[in-house]
Amino acid sequence: MERKKIPTIDMRDGESTHTPTFYKVKKYTLIVFVLLFIISSASAIYFALQLNSQKEVSVQNQEKELEEIIKKVSELIVLPTNETPTLATVSDPSKLKDQAFFANAQEGDKVLIYAKAGKAILYNPKMNKIVDVSPLAPTASNTKTPIQK
Repeated sequence: MERKKIPTIDMRDGESTHTPTFYKVKKYTLIVFVLLFIISSASAIYFALQLNSQKEVSVQNQEKELEEIIKKVSELIVLPTNETPTLATVSDPSKLKDQAFFANAQEGDKVLIYAKAGKAILYNPKMNKIVDVSPLAPTASNTKTPIQK
């Protein structure tokens, strides 16, 4: 079995050896793949950093909103000072109508939940009024007895 020789042209007059077209194509393909890899890696890093910064901004906005709501509600009622509440927003009051606490809730109302103090406060920021205050039901981690109304 004979081996095929790769064609080369050797010029004795000082010119360089001719590289076959097949190897040029392979070389350019490798260069293109390396460039694509670099571009895609840079894009992935850029978008990961953007997502991370958006999360940080979102957390900062949530903390700022919580501080503002606490300040407004504290002007209307005495709030527990030994804990930071969890803030929730009423997005669909029709789904909550069967619960007495949310009977008068409107879309956009805020709920401050004080787990240690066993208290939930429904606040309407548009009217700047407290809609309802209710004790929390006991849970496995919270052994407090709820206050009966």
